[in-house]
Amino acid sequence: MQKLMSYFGWIVFVVATVFLFTRGTRDETEDLQYVQAFQDGYAIYAVPIPKNIDFAGEKPPLNDPEVLERLDREMHVNTYWQSNSLLMFKRANRYFPMIEATLKKNGVPNDFKYLALIESGLTNVVSPSGAAGFWQFMKGTGQEYGLEVSSEVDERYHVQKSTEAACKYLLDAKAKFGNWTLAAASYNMGMNGLENQMERQKVTDYYDILLNSETSRYVFRLMALKAIMENPTTYGFHFREKDLYEPLKEKVVVLDSSVEHFADFAQAYGITYKTLKYHNPWLRQNYLTVNGSKQYEIVLPVK
Repeated sequence: MQKLMSYFGWIVFVVATVFLFTRGTRDETEDLQYVQAFQDGYAIYAVPIPKNIDFAGEKPPLNDPEVLERLDREMHVNTYWQSNSLLMFKRANRYFPMIEATLKKNGVPNDFKYLALIESGLTNVVSPSGAAGFWQFMKGTGQEYGLEVSSEVDERYHVQKSTEAACKYLLDAKAKFGNWTLAAASYNMGMNGLENQMERQKVTDYYDILLNSETSRYVFRLMALKAIMENPTTYGFHFREKDLYEPLKEKVVVLDSSVEHFADFAQAYGITYKTLKYHNPWLRQNYLTVNGSKQYEIVLPVK
């Protein structure tokens, strides 16, 4: 019996050894095949820099290596941040027509539509400093440029009205600084902040000013997004028309009296409170006080 057990144990040892050896060999083979497939099929390319890139008709001095490298960084970051850039394409299809028309009406270059993209991604976000809406207005600046900002109404979230306000700001900045590049930079750090840095450093060109990281990247981000969004397939973005968000079909109802509860108001028009707020994010409460001859335009979906 003892001999039989010893013999059986030897067989188990041999079988286990062969199994582990062949399994190890098989795993190594699979690993090698995987690595080879990865190397053969996966590629990341350096992003080409457009030779004739500009912002609002104003060209950067790409003969300066430091300027070229700043643009190069933004081209790569925005090309390879694929999910974010694809969402921008989708949202732009919905909102750019209105923004482009508003810019044109006010005499502001079309390229400034990309400013709303880099400010908010065309979403009604709020920054840590309290800037809000597509165009990221601070409360005081928004009010200065004609937006109503109160506990009940915040027109920084009103896409059309905030776009009009942004145009007013940019026209003022252009008049102050003399070109659109500096006007764009001032949108990020404020006119006074930019003017102080220009005086302190005794320079008048955006590309010569040493600025904080965000503002120093700002115009380059605008140019990078312009290049990518005007030539999507060049930078690897592929989508169908049906993949993009369509403009919302809406109608306007003029409101000239107070509303006690917008849930009741919404139901009267056959929609939910959530739908009402989706189309009118500038309404900040579930009620609205309307005084005197004041009127508001409420947007409702068209089915």
